[in-house]
This record gives sequence, structure tokens and C-alpha cells, in this order.
Amino acid sequence: MENSFLNLNDYARAARQKLRQDVFDYYEGGALDEITLRENVTGWERLKLYYHVLAGVKDRQLSTTVLGQKVSMPIVVAPTAFHKLACAEGEIAAVRAAKRAGTLFILSSLSNTAMEAVFSEAASPRWFQLYIYKDRAVTSELVKRAEAAGAEAIVLTVDAPGLGTRERDMRNRFTLPEGLCVENLSPLGKGRMPEVKGSGLAAYVRDNFKSDLSFDDLAWLCGCTRLPIIVKGVCRADDARRIADRGAKAIVVSNHGGRQLDTAPPTCEVLPQIADAVGEQCEIYVDGGIRRGGDVLKAIGLGARAVLIGRPILWGLTVAGEQGAFNVLEILRRELDEAMLLCGCSALSDISKSLLNP
Repeated sequence: MENSFLNLNDYARAARQKLRQDVFDYYEGGALDEITLRENVTGWERLKLYYHVLAGVKDRQLSTTVLGQKVSMPIVVAPTAFHKLACAEGEIAAVRAAKRAGTLFILSSLSNTAMEAVFSEAASPRWFQLYIYKDRAVTSELVKRAEAAGAEAIVLTVDAPGLGTRERDMRNRFTLPEGLCVENLSPLGKGRMPEVKGSGLAAYVRDNFKSDLSFDDLAWLCGCTRLPIIVKGVCRADDARRIADRGAKAIVVSNHGGRQLDTAPPTCEVLPQIADAVGEQCEIYVDGGIRRGGDVLKAIGLGARAVLIGRPILWGLTVAGEQGAFNVLEILRRELDEAMLLCGCSALSDISKSLLNP
């Protein structure tokens, strides 16, 4: 049956049929009225491609680099939590899919599998996503373990000093089922979500994440690791400039998949402003609502070096584990290749803003 899946939406529909309602709502839902969640997708759809003809395009070259390391395409795996809600192998299946696709895997600190087990299955490049905990010793220990496990960069998420209200999770009283935990935090006594009336995840974040995040925390992190720092969750050009000035090697333009501040702008709207503001100071990536290869081409035209894919990987894992996640990546690869051909682009360097605004 899976052979008949032609696009990411086919995987989304099949995943919805397989998942428990509370898990589907956790993966799929956004903050409050879910306006940003929807506009992340529709924003890319609204952008039009003004294609070239008679461009003499034969072969297309999709490979690129992220922080100097080669990947087979500008499509990488975003950090998303709790993969074992999707399939038994969880993050192991996801990292194997990324390895087969020849692309970057970013492990969420809120994984159901310990980072050591995941990174032992990973190819290079492999990055670790981090939240700043109230207890800096907890954060420091996570960074040290990530370094020892083979992580090659730290992705600091900065748009979650608290958890945006996700009403689906509140209604479902979302928590991890028996047998699953926040594995990376278990040795530090922070692997379990509390039993509460509303969302267990919201309570966990409230109890543990540092709510008064500041540029001092970024400076502290840069000073306590030899690994490059990528800052994820930026939606303003002035913040991006300050982040680049303070030593970050890359920025992910992101609104946390529409899961934090509702009515935040879709990422496609702020990407060109941030890319223009930062210039050559650091690399720019983007996530949020990318569902077609043409969206990837648009993102590159607006200044991104690569895109991060989140929910579609979870849909693939739900439907067919490692193979499903791999197929999702290959669908996007095929669609990007086709979009490049039809736009008259032989290489990623041929993709420019003029394709979106001639």
C-alpha cells in the first residue's frame, strides 16, 4: 500500500489513521487557534515561481554543505521529540533514514532514546538540540554527553522559555505512556512528566526550562563547549544580527512549527529579512510548513541554505518506520529535482530571489 503514496500528505493521512488521538494531536497540533500552524503551510503555497525557459538544464546538482560538512541535498531532519510514539524503534529508525538519505540528523534532547544509542547509528553530520534548563549543571551535563557521544554541533532552541498553550494537549491530558520517558534526562532525575490536570509536557517545561533566557545564556553556552552553536527559533532580523554578532555559526528561522506564539508570522515571510540582515556572518536554515520540493526551492531562493523537516518525518515513522521516514525524504528530493528542472536551475546556486519576484 505504501508504494502508492505519492506525497507527504498521503503519509499524513495514513499516520492519522494509525495513531492514537492524543498522540496525533500532540504531533500535529499548534498553539491556541493554530493560526501560525496553518499559515506556515499556506505561506509557502502563496509564493509563486516565475520559472525560466530554454535554460539548457540537463543534470541537476542537489548536494550542499552545512557548517562545511557535505549533505546530499538541502533537506535535513529537524529535531522533534518522542519518536517512540510513532514507532517502536523511534529515533533509531529516524537516524538510519537520514543516514541512508545522506543528510543531517538533528536529535531532540526530548528523545525517547538516549543520545549515545542514537549517535552510534548516525553518519556525519549529526547535531544535538538543546534547551536551557533552570539548573545550569543539567544543561552542562547534556552538552558534555553530546560531545562525548559524537555530536558535531549544538542547536539551541530559544523560542521556548515556556510552552505555548496547546489546547489539544490540555484536553487530552497529554503525557508519555508507561515505559517511555525523556531518556536523555533520566540519569539527571528529569526523565518523567508530572501527572497534572492539563498537559504533562507543559508542566514539565514549567518546572524545568529556564524562563528568563537571555543573551547571557547564549554567551555561557558558547563558552562551555568546543562545538559550534546554531540558534533555532528566530523570527526577527534585529535578533538575528545580535545572535550572529555573539558567535552563533548558524540560525534556524523558526516559530517552533506554530506551537509557541500563535499569530507569529509564517517563516517564509521573515526568512528574507533575516537572510538580508545577517548576510555572510552565519548560515541560515528554515523550518515550518515545508511540504513540497517546490517549497524547498522557494526557501533557498529567499536565502536559506537548507530546510529542516519535522512533522513529515514523524508521519513516515508512523506509517513504516525507517523506510517511511526515508521515503518522505526521497519524495522531497525528487520534487526538488523536478522543480529545479522546471525553473531552469542546474545547481542550488542558480536558485535566486528572482524566481519569486522577477
